Amino acid sequence: MLSRLHVSVVRALSSSIRPHKLPGDRHLLAKYGGRHTVTMLPGDGIGPEMSQHIKEIFEAAQAPIDFEEVQLSSDLIENGSDMDAAILSIQRNGVAIKGNIETKYDSPQFTSRNVELRTRLDLYANILHCATIPTIPSRHKNIDVVLIRENTEGEYSGLEHETVPGVCESIKIITYKNIERIARMAFEYCIVNGRNKVTAVHKANIQKLGDGLFLEVVKNMSKEYPNIKCDSMIVDNACMQLVSKPQQFDVMLMPNLYGNIISNIACGLVGGAGLVSGMNIGEEYAVFETGTRNTGTTLAGKDLANPTAFIRAGIDMLRYLQCNYHADLISDALWMTLVEQRVHTQDIGGNAKASDIVNKTVDNLIEIAKTRDIKYYV
Repeated sequence: MLSRLHVSVVRALSSSIRPHKLPGDRHLLAKYGGRHTVTMLPGDGIGPEMSQHIKEIFEAAQAPIDFEEVQLSSDLIENGSDMDAAILSIQRNGVAIKGNIETKYDSPQFTSRNVELRTRLDLYANILHCATIPTIPSRHKNIDVVLIRENTEGEYSGLEHETVPGVCESIKIITYKNIERIARMAFEYCIVNGRNKVTAVHKANIQKLGDGLFLEVVKNMSKEYPNIKCDSMIVDNACMQLVSKPQQFDVMLMPNLYGNIISNIACGLVGGAGLVSGMNIGEEYAVFETGTRNTGTTLAGKDLANPTAFIRAGIDMLRYLQCNYHADLISDALWMTLVEQRVHTQDIGGNAKASDIVNKTVDNLIEIAKTRDIKYYV
């Protein structure tokens, strides 16, 4: 069995050293006969095979989850019908787990399905937790930072046009309403998760109106939370500080584009794209996925992609659904696989296959379950 120290550290494998607690009542979800129905969007690249890994682990853990699988990928674009089906499924079930959907950057007519999903469901908060994990190589130790990103506007608003040949305009939308609610999410998150500081990341020295409004709203919001320290940092300096001394950060609060860039930096600092999960949270719905939102197309079908980020997304989802027994079971089993047994894929210095991590995690959770609940295998 894991020591108390191990049990506390393993929470980093499920996106928080303390399990994520979200402000407000966010659990009014589809539940029938003690089971939850969850939308599964396999997506592109490694998404379909990772979705199968999640199903296998959840079945072994006897997690009370039924998946409603909906195909949504870059190859299925026909009058928006596949997106409509995905939206309806998530609205019906309240929660989804997804692989990333490729966005073709060489076609102006091709809009991001990932962005469309977030905006149509108003998944305004993207939350990542990046923490160093023992036995996984990283340049820095003791990283423990939460990144909270506004998820629906900014440069991702998609408002672009070519005024005359060779001159393009891209409009960045910043609204008081959306800044206020993401700022409140950050401060409330600190309270319920025992965090002490919010750092607002901005470029208000140049974008004086848009980022100036962001900074003003965050500073005003901080007055309502006198026990939470609030500071700010220009985005270019924040990137340098993050790679130089990441331990100085607790919760980083960012507009959309800066959040995307800095989240990827933070994921790289703790081991790369295969390790960190991400939550997309709105008032009514939640979608769980990998933190870096890449498709891993070059690794598809080779049994090489690290499944840890997808497994952690599943753990996050179980915690959101208040299935804490099963979340702890899978999280502890994954900890044993990565840290105690050192089963590592190539991206983190090992030679294991994705299936090796999955199979070992399943073996571990079965053994752990036998010691925790005598009725588990009756």
